[in-house]
Amino acid sequence: MRLRHYRSFALCLGLVGVVALGGCAHVIYLPRLGMPSEPAPSASSPGRYEALFGGDAQAVAELRAAPPPSQPEVADSQSPAGDEHVLTAKGFVHIGDGYYAGIDAEARVWLLRKAHDVGADKVFVYAVAASADASSPSLRAAYYVRFKLPFGAKFRDLTAVEHDTLGASGVQLGTVIGGSPAAEANLRSGDFVLKFNGETVRDRAGFEQQLRAHMGKRVTLTISRDGVAMQRLVRLGLLASEIGTHK
Repeated sequence: MRLRHYRSFALCLGLVGVVALGGCAHVIYLPRLGMPSEPAPSASSPGRYEALFGGDAQAVAELRAAPPPSQPEVADSQSPAGDEHVLTAKGFVHIGDGYYAGIDAEARVWLLRKAHDVGADKVFVYAVAASADASSPSLRAAYYVRFKLPFGAKFRDLTAVEHDTLGASGVQLGTVIGGSPAAEANLRSGDFVLKFNGETVRDRAGFEQQLRAHMGKRVTLTISRDGVAMQRLVRLGLLASEIGTHK
């Protein structure tokens, strides 16, 4: 189950779908949005696409590690959660899902065409059995893009209990994307970030601002892991549009 409270996927940061802030084009949110980008399947339109990455194609293009392939890698699979776990460790981000009411060749053609539309690097196709909500079996495709992330970890505000236990404000990290600056700095899911270059991290919004203001620079994060305070040096990256504008 995707953690809804890890609202921010800290990349650099601004707001997907909102105008650029400061010198930073986007802060990327990666919750499961719960809003399909296209209508639900019907007899006249049996396919739909649900964006999990803010629904912003420009944001995907800004963050991808390489241009989209002419032919995405496609594979049948049976474990969506397992596939996402493996790919996240390799720097891939789950940008969306395609659904098609049917399991014939037409369904696969539609799902592959959608893969080209969204610029997917990898596609995993899953058979979905008939259920009370669907009278016939269908196909689901999960679309992944490999990103080059300026930070590369989800984070959330602290709960009141966590704040009291730590005796400090800050944020807690969620998923850490493999190959990202956060991963290379040995940050881990569950770490509490308390200070940024010696300054207190107030909350999620404050941490976003601190990351945004230091893109392309080395920063020191003071974290708490299993009750032990330690420091981690992180070399923040840049969005493609910012390369050449920061020193």
